[in-house]
Amino acid sequence: MPVITCIDDLKRLHKRRTPKMFFDYCESGSYTEQTFRENTTDFQKLRLRQKVAVDMLGRRTDSTMIGEAVSMPVALAPVGMTGMQRADGEIKAARAAEKAGLPFTLSTMSICSIEDIAEHTSRPFWFQLYVMKDEGFVDSAIERARKAGCSALVLTLDLQILGQRHKDLKNGLSAPPRLTLPNILDMMIRPQWSLEMLATKRRTFRNIVGHAKGVGDLSSLMSWTNEQFDPQLDWTKIARIRDQWGGKLILKGILDEEDAQRAADFGADAIIVSNHGGRQLDGALSSIRMLPRIVRAVGDKTEVFLDSGIRSGQDVLKALALGAKGTMIGRAYIHGLGAMGEEGVTKALEVIRKELDITMALCGEKSVQNLGRHNLLIPRDFEGDYL
Repeated sequence: MPVITCIDDLKRLHKRRTPKMFFDYCESGSYTEQTFRENTTDFQKLRLRQKVAVDMLGRRTDSTMIGEAVSMPVALAPVGMTGMQRADGEIKAARAAEKAGLPFTLSTMSICSIEDIAEHTSRPFWFQLYVMKDEGFVDSAIERARKAGCSALVLTLDLQILGQRHKDLKNGLSAPPRLTLPNILDMMIRPQWSLEMLATKRRTFRNIVGHAKGVGDLSSLMSWTNEQFDPQLDWTKIARIRDQWGGKLILKGILDEEDAQRAADFGADAIIVSNHGGRQLDGALSSIRMLPRIVRAVGDKTEVFLDSGIRSGQDVLKALALGAKGTMIGRAYIHGLGAMGEEGVTKALEVIRKELDITMALCGEKSVQNLGRHNLLIPRDFEGDYL
Protein backbone atom coordinates (compact mmCIF):
# COMPACT_ATOMS: atom_id res chain seq x y z
CA MET A 1 0.00 0.00 0.00
CA PRO A 2 1.34 3.50 -0.78
CA VAL A 3 1.99 5.76 2.19
CA ILE A 4 -1.16 7.86 2.68
CA THR A 5 -0.73 10.96 4.82
CA CYS A 6 -3.58 13.20 3.65
CA ILE A 7 -6.70 13.31 1.51
CA ASP A 8 -4.70 14.73 -1.41
CA ASP A 9 -2.71 11.47 -1.54
CA LEU A 10 -5.97 9.59 -2.02
CA LYS A 11 -7.14 12.14 -4.58
CA ARG A 12 -4.08 11.49 -6.76
CA LEU A 13 -4.67 7.75 -6.66
CA HIS A 14 -8.38 8.28 -7.34
CA LYS A 15 -7.58 10.26 -10.49
CA ARG A 16 -5.23 7.54 -11.71
CA ARG A 17 -7.54 4.59 -11.04
CA THR A 18 -11.00 5.88 -12.04
CA PRO A 19 -12.32 6.78 -15.51
CA LYS A 20 -12.08 10.48 -16.24
CA MET A 21 -15.81 11.19 -16.42
CA PHE A 22 -16.36 9.90 -12.88
CA PHE A 23 -13.33 11.56 -11.35
CA ASP A 24 -14.37 14.83 -13.00
CA TYR A 25 -17.92 14.37 -11.70
CA CYS A 26 -16.47 14.29 -8.20
CA GLU A 27 -13.88 17.02 -8.62
CA SER A 28 -15.82 19.81 -10.29
CA GLY A 29 -18.31 22.60 -9.73
CA SER A 30 -20.78 24.58 -11.80
CA TYR A 31 -19.94 27.31 -14.31
CA THR A 32 -16.67 29.11 -13.38
CA GLU A 33 -16.22 26.92 -10.26
CA GLN A 34 -15.60 29.98 -8.07
CA THR A 35 -17.74 28.69 -5.21
CA PHE A 36 -16.27 25.18 -5.61
CA ARG A 37 -12.76 26.59 -5.13
CA GLU A 38 -13.64 28.97 -2.29
CA ASN A 39 -15.33 26.18 -0.32
CA THR A 40 -11.82 24.90 0.40
CA THR A 41 -9.65 28.02 0.20
CA ASP A 42 -11.81 29.97 2.68
CA PHE A 43 -10.96 27.42 5.37
CA GLN A 44 -7.33 28.52 4.98
CA LYS A 45 -8.24 32.07 6.07
CA LEU A 46 -9.09 30.77 9.54
CA ARG A 47 -6.01 30.32 11.73
CA LEU A 48 -5.63 28.24 14.87
CA ARG A 49 -4.58 29.37 18.34
CA GLN A 50 -1.81 27.21 19.76
CA LYS A 51 -1.95 26.50 23.49
CA VAL A 52 0.79 24.81 25.54
CA ALA A 53 1.37 23.27 28.98
CA VAL A 54 -2.04 21.56 28.98
CA ASP A 55 -2.58 17.95 30.06
CA MET A 56 -3.47 16.14 26.84
CA LEU A 57 -4.17 12.65 28.16
CA GLY A 58 -7.66 11.25 27.66
CA ARG A 59 -8.60 13.16 24.51
CA ARG A 60 -12.03 12.43 23.00
CA THR A 61 -13.42 13.08 19.54
CA ASP A 62 -16.78 11.37 20.13
CA SER A 63 -20.01 13.35 20.09
CA THR A 64 -23.63 13.08 18.91
CA MET A 65 -25.46 14.12 15.74
CA ILE A 66 -29.28 14.30 15.94
CA GLY A 67 -29.02 12.20 19.09
CA GLU A 68 -26.94 9.44 17.47
CA ALA A 69 -23.58 8.59 19.01
CA VAL A 70 -20.70 9.25 16.61
CA SER A 71 -16.99 8.56 17.04
CA MET A 72 -16.31 12.05 15.68
CA PRO A 73 -18.72 14.77 14.48
CA VAL A 74 -18.51 13.66 10.84
CA ALA A 75 -21.13 12.02 8.62
CA LEU A 76 -20.65 10.71 5.09
CA ALA A 77 -22.63 13.01 2.82
CA PRO A 78 -24.91 11.79 0.02
CA VAL A 79 -23.01 11.61 -3.26
CA GLY A 80 -24.69 10.63 -6.51
CA MET A 81 -23.23 7.81 -8.61
CA THR A 82 -20.87 6.67 -5.85
CA GLY A 83 -21.11 3.16 -7.29
CA MET A 84 -19.44 4.41 -10.47
CA GLN A 85 -16.33 5.53 -8.59
CA ARG A 86 -15.84 1.90 -7.60
CA ALA A 87 -18.08 -1.13 -8.09
CA ASP A 88 -20.67 -1.36 -5.28
CA GLY A 89 -19.30 1.93 -3.99
CA GLU A 90 -22.19 2.85 -1.73
CA ILE A 91 -22.04 -0.53 0.00
CA LYS A 92 -18.29 -0.20 0.53
CA ALA A 93 -18.59 3.35 1.89
CA ALA A 94 -21.48 2.40 4.18
CA ARG A 95 -19.52 -0.53 5.62
CA ALA A 96 -16.49 1.70 6.22
CA ALA A 97 -18.70 4.27 7.96
CA GLU A 98 -20.26 1.58 10.12
CA LYS A 99 -16.84 0.29 11.21
CA ALA A 100 -15.79 3.86 12.02
CA GLY A 101 -18.95 4.56 14.04
CA LEU A 102 -20.20 7.30 11.71
CA PRO A 103 -23.47 7.94 9.84
CA PHE A 104 -23.63 7.11 6.14
CA THR A 105 -26.10 8.96 3.89
CA LEU A 106 -27.38 7.26 0.76
CA SER A 107 -28.28 9.48 -2.20
CA THR A 108 -31.48 9.11 -4.18
CA MET A 109 -29.20 9.10 -7.24
CA SER A 110 -27.11 6.18 -5.98
CA ILE A 111 -26.07 3.13 -7.94
CA CYS A 112 -26.74 0.76 -5.03
CA SER A 113 -30.31 0.84 -3.73
CA ILE A 114 -31.74 1.44 -0.28
CA GLU A 115 -32.29 -2.29 -0.03
CA ASP A 116 -28.70 -3.04 -1.07
CA ILE A 117 -27.33 -0.93 1.80
CA ALA A 118 -29.74 -2.40 4.34
CA GLU A 119 -28.73 -5.91 3.27
CA HIS A 120 -25.00 -5.28 3.69
CA THR A 121 -24.95 -3.21 6.91
CA SER A 122 -26.29 -3.54 10.42
CA ARG A 123 -26.21 0.11 11.56
CA PRO A 124 -29.15 2.37 10.57
CA PHE A 125 -28.16 4.78 7.81
CA TRP A 126 -29.59 8.09 6.60
CA PHE A 127 -31.43 8.44 3.29
CA GLN A 128 -31.23 11.59 1.19
CA LEU A 129 -34.32 12.43 -0.85
CA TYR A 130 -34.63 14.59 -3.94
CA VAL A 131 -38.16 15.84 -4.43
CA MET A 132 -39.46 14.71 -7.81
CA LYS A 133 -42.61 15.69 -9.67
CA ASP A 134 -43.77 12.08 -9.42
CA GLU A 135 -45.29 12.04 -5.93
CA GLY A 136 -45.84 8.30 -6.18
CA PHE A 137 -42.10 7.78 -6.54
CA VAL A 138 -41.39 10.15 -3.62
CA ASP A 139 -43.92 8.36 -1.40
CA SER A 140 -42.49 4.97 -2.36
CA ALA A 141 -38.91 6.09 -1.61
CA ILE A 142 -39.94 7.34 1.83
CA GLU A 143 -41.70 4.06 2.58
CA ARG A 144 -38.70 2.05 1.38
CA ALA A 145 -36.39 4.10 3.61
CA ARG A 146 -38.68 3.52 6.58
CA LYS A 147 -38.83 -0.20 5.86
CA ALA A 148 -35.02 -0.35 5.65
CA GLY A 149 -34.75 1.18 9.12
CA CYS A 150 -33.22 4.50 8.07
CA SER A 151 -32.82 6.70 11.13
CA ALA A 152 -33.09 10.06 9.37
CA LEU A 153 -34.39 11.56 6.13
CA VAL A 154 -32.10 14.16 4.56
CA LEU A 155 -34.17 16.38 2.30
CA THR A 156 -32.13 18.30 -0.28
CA LEU A 157 -33.58 21.75 -1.03
CA ASP A 158 -31.05 23.26 -3.43
CA LEU A 159 -31.46 21.05 -6.52
CA GLN A 160 -34.84 22.08 -7.91
CA ILE A 161 -33.01 23.14 -11.08
CA LEU A 162 -29.57 21.79 -12.00
CA GLY A 163 -26.61 24.13 -12.23
CA GLN A 164 -24.55 23.50 -15.35
CA ARG A 165 -21.35 21.54 -14.81
CA HIS A 166 -19.21 21.98 -17.89
CA LYS A 167 -17.02 18.91 -17.36
CA ASP A 168 -20.00 16.56 -17.08
CA LEU A 169 -21.43 17.82 -20.37
CA LYS A 170 -18.11 17.58 -22.16
CA ASN A 171 -17.45 14.08 -20.81
CA GLY A 172 -20.94 12.83 -21.72
CA LEU A 173 -21.44 11.63 -18.15
CA SER A 174 -23.78 8.67 -17.76
CA ALA A 175 -24.23 5.58 -15.58
CA PRO A 176 -23.21 3.17 -16.91
CA PRO A 177 -20.84 5.02 -19.29
CA ARG A 178 -21.72 4.94 -22.97
CA LEU A 179 -19.42 2.65 -24.91
CA THR A 180 -17.80 5.25 -27.14
CA LEU A 181 -14.22 4.75 -28.34
CA PRO A 182 -12.78 7.37 -25.94
CA ASN A 183 -14.66 5.81 -23.01
CA ILE A 184 -13.55 2.29 -23.92
CA LEU A 185 -9.91 3.40 -24.14
CA ASP A 186 -10.25 5.25 -20.83
CA MET A 187 -11.59 2.12 -19.13
CA MET A 188 -8.98 -0.15 -20.72
CA ILE A 189 -6.13 1.70 -19.00
CA ARG A 190 -7.90 1.15 -15.67
CA PRO A 191 -8.26 -2.64 -15.62
CA GLN A 192 -9.03 -3.01 -11.91
CA TRP A 193 -11.98 -0.62 -12.14
CA SER A 194 -13.24 -2.35 -15.28
CA LEU A 195 -12.98 -5.89 -13.91
CA GLU A 196 -14.75 -4.96 -10.66
CA MET A 197 -17.50 -3.18 -12.60
CA LEU A 198 -18.01 -6.19 -14.89
CA ALA A 199 -18.35 -8.44 -11.84
CA THR A 200 -21.20 -6.49 -10.22
CA LYS A 201 -24.86 -6.32 -11.18
CA ARG A 202 -25.11 -2.77 -9.84
CA ARG A 203 -24.32 -0.40 -12.71
CA THR A 204 -27.32 1.93 -12.94
CA PHE A 205 -29.57 3.98 -10.63
CA ARG A 206 -31.16 1.16 -8.63
CA ASN A 207 -33.26 3.50 -6.47
CA ILE A 208 -35.06 4.55 -9.64
CA VAL A 209 -35.04 1.70 -12.16
CA GLY A 210 -37.89 -0.63 -11.28
CA HIS A 211 -39.34 1.88 -8.81
CA ALA A 212 -40.28 4.84 -11.01
CA LYS A 213 -43.20 4.36 -13.39
CA GLY A 214 -42.08 3.60 -16.94
CA VAL A 215 -38.36 3.43 -16.15
CA GLY A 216 -36.90 0.10 -17.20
CA ASP A 217 -33.73 0.87 -19.15
CA LEU A 218 -31.01 3.49 -19.60
CA SER A 219 -32.81 5.61 -22.18
CA SER A 220 -36.05 5.81 -20.19
CA LEU A 221 -34.04 6.48 -17.02
CA MET A 222 -32.24 9.46 -18.53
CA SER A 223 -35.46 10.89 -19.91
CA TRP A 224 -37.23 10.47 -16.55
CA THR A 225 -34.35 12.00 -14.56
CA ASN A 226 -34.01 15.05 -16.82
CA GLU A 227 -37.70 15.86 -16.37
CA GLN A 228 -38.35 14.96 -12.76
CA PHE A 229 -36.61 17.42 -10.41
CA ASP A 230 -39.47 19.48 -9.02
CA PRO A 231 -39.04 23.25 -9.60
CA GLN A 232 -42.15 23.90 -7.49
CA LEU A 233 -40.66 22.55 -4.27
CA ASP A 234 -41.80 24.85 -1.46
CA TRP A 235 -42.51 24.69 2.28
CA THR A 236 -45.95 23.19 1.70
CA LYS A 237 -44.41 20.22 -0.11
CA ILE A 238 -41.69 19.96 2.51
CA ALA A 239 -44.38 19.79 5.19
CA ARG A 240 -46.13 16.98 3.33
CA ILE A 241 -42.90 14.98 3.22
CA ARG A 242 -42.17 15.70 6.89
CA ASP A 243 -45.60 14.50 7.93
CA GLN A 244 -45.39 11.38 5.79
CA TRP A 245 -41.90 10.49 7.04
CA GLY A 246 -42.68 11.11 10.69
CA GLY A 247 -39.08 10.59 11.81
CA LYS A 248 -35.98 12.71 12.17
CA LEU A 249 -35.71 15.24 9.36
CA ILE A 250 -32.54 17.02 8.19
CA LEU A 251 -32.82 19.86 5.67
CA LYS A 252 -29.81 20.17 3.36
CA GLY A 253 -28.80 23.12 1.20
CA ILE A 254 -29.30 26.06 3.59
CA LEU A 255 -27.08 29.05 2.76
CA ASP A 256 -29.15 32.02 3.94
CA GLU A 257 -30.08 33.23 7.43
CA GLU A 258 -33.77 33.68 6.61
CA ASP A 259 -33.98 30.18 5.16
CA ALA A 260 -32.18 28.86 8.24
CA GLN A 261 -34.65 30.54 10.60
CA ARG A 262 -37.58 29.22 8.56
CA ALA A 263 -36.13 25.69 8.67
CA ALA A 264 -35.58 25.90 12.44
CA ASP A 265 -39.10 27.21 13.06
CA PHE A 266 -40.37 24.44 10.76
CA GLY A 267 -39.07 21.89 13.25
CA ALA A 268 -36.12 20.39 11.38
CA ASP A 269 -33.98 18.21 13.64
CA ALA A 270 -30.91 19.62 11.86
CA ILE A 271 -30.01 21.87 8.95
CA ILE A 272 -26.99 21.44 6.72
CA VAL A 273 -25.20 24.62 5.68
CA SER A 274 -24.27 23.66 2.13
CA ASN A 275 -23.95 25.01 -1.40
CA HIS A 276 -24.03 21.50 -2.90
CA GLY A 277 -20.26 21.38 -3.03
CA GLY A 278 -20.16 24.38 -5.37
CA ARG A 279 -22.18 22.44 -7.96
CA GLN A 280 -25.29 24.63 -8.02
CA LEU A 281 -25.22 28.44 -7.55
CA ASP A 282 -21.76 29.51 -8.68
CA GLY A 283 -20.88 32.85 -7.10
CA ALA A 284 -22.51 32.03 -3.77
CA LEU A 285 -20.39 32.38 -0.64
CA SER A 286 -18.60 29.33 0.69
CA SER A 287 -20.34 27.26 3.33
CA ILE A 288 -17.72 28.04 5.99
CA ARG A 289 -18.13 31.80 5.51
CA MET A 290 -21.91 31.52 5.84
CA LEU A 291 -21.75 29.22 8.87
CA PRO A 292 -21.29 31.84 11.66
CA ARG A 293 -24.26 33.99 10.67
CA ILE A 294 -26.52 30.94 10.26
CA VAL A 295 -25.47 29.64 13.69
CA ARG A 296 -26.38 33.04 15.16
CA ALA A 297 -29.69 33.07 13.27
CA VAL A 298 -30.98 29.74 14.60
CA GLY A 299 -29.45 29.72 18.08
CA ASP A 300 -30.30 26.48 19.84
CA LYS A 301 -33.53 25.81 17.89
CA THR A 302 -31.91 23.12 15.76
CA GLU A 303 -28.57 21.45 15.15
CA VAL A 304 -26.38 22.97 12.46
CA PHE A 305 -24.09 20.84 10.31
CA LEU A 306 -21.51 22.08 7.81
CA ASP A 307 -21.10 20.52 4.35
CA SER A 308 -18.96 21.53 1.33
CA GLY A 309 -15.22 22.08 1.45
CA ILE A 310 -13.98 19.79 4.24
CA ARG A 311 -10.78 17.99 3.25
CA SER A 312 -9.06 17.50 6.61
CA GLY A 313 -9.51 17.09 10.33
CA GLN A 314 -8.40 20.69 10.73
CA ASP A 315 -11.36 21.76 8.58
CA VAL A 316 -13.66 19.73 10.83
CA LEU A 317 -12.20 21.46 13.90
CA LYS A 318 -12.66 24.92 12.35
CA ALA A 319 -16.30 24.22 11.52
CA LEU A 320 -16.99 22.97 15.05
CA ALA A 321 -15.21 25.99 16.52
CA LEU A 322 -17.49 28.28 14.50
CA GLY A 323 -20.55 26.63 16.00
CA ALA A 324 -21.39 23.60 13.86
CA LYS A 325 -22.68 20.59 15.80
CA GLY A 326 -21.40 18.24 13.11
CA THR A 327 -19.90 18.10 9.64
CA MET A 328 -20.42 16.14 6.43
CA ILE A 329 -17.77 14.96 4.01
CA GLY A 330 -18.30 14.00 0.38
CA ARG A 331 -15.28 14.36 -1.86
CA ALA A 332 -12.88 13.43 0.95
CA TYR A 333 -14.29 9.91 1.26
CA ILE A 334 -14.99 9.57 -2.47
CA HIS A 335 -11.26 10.10 -3.13
CA GLY A 336 -10.59 7.21 -0.75
CA LEU A 337 -13.19 5.02 -2.43
CA GLY A 338 -11.88 5.72 -5.92
CA ALA A 339 -8.33 5.13 -4.78
CA MET A 340 -8.69 1.89 -2.80
CA GLY A 341 -12.33 0.90 -2.40
CA GLU A 342 -13.63 0.24 1.11
CA GLU A 343 -10.09 0.26 2.49
CA GLY A 344 -9.62 3.72 0.98
CA VAL A 345 -12.76 5.09 2.67
CA THR A 346 -11.50 3.69 5.97
CA LYS A 347 -8.15 5.36 5.34
CA ALA A 348 -9.78 8.70 4.57
CA LEU A 349 -11.72 8.56 7.84
CA GLU A 350 -8.57 7.60 9.76
CA VAL A 351 -6.69 10.55 8.23
CA ILE A 352 -9.44 12.99 9.22
CA ARG A 353 -9.76 11.57 12.72
CA LYS A 354 -6.01 11.72 13.35
CA GLU A 355 -5.78 15.30 12.07
CA LEU A 356 -8.74 16.32 14.23
CA ASP A 357 -7.28 14.67 17.33
CA ILE A 358 -3.75 16.08 16.96
CA THR A 359 -4.93 19.58 16.02
CA MET A 360 -7.35 19.62 18.94
CA ALA A 361 -4.50 18.68 21.29
CA LEU A 362 -2.19 21.39 19.95
CA CYS A 363 -5.02 23.89 20.44
CA GLY A 364 -5.12 22.88 24.11
CA GLU A 365 -8.44 21.00 24.03
CA LYS A 366 -9.23 17.45 25.18
CA SER A 367 -12.73 17.11 23.72
CA VAL A 368 -14.52 18.27 20.60
CA GLN A 369 -17.31 19.37 22.94
CA ASN A 370 -15.08 22.19 24.21
CA LEU A 371 -14.18 23.68 20.82
CA GLY A 372 -15.26 27.26 20.19
CA ARG A 373 -14.27 30.58 18.65
CA HIS A 374 -11.58 30.89 21.33
CA ASN A 375 -9.63 28.27 19.35
CA LEU A 376 -9.51 30.39 16.19
CA LEU A 377 -7.96 33.56 14.86
CA ILE A 378 -10.65 34.93 12.54
CA PRO A 379 -10.03 37.73 10.02
CA ARG A 380 -12.20 40.76 10.73
CA ASP A 381 -13.65 40.59 7.21
CA PHE A 382 -14.13 36.80 7.16
CA GLU A 383 -17.93 36.91 6.88
CA GLY A 384 -17.78 39.76 4.36
CA ASP A 385 -19.36 43.20 4.52
CA TYR A 386 -21.93 43.02 1.70
CA LEU A 387 -24.83 45.39 1.06
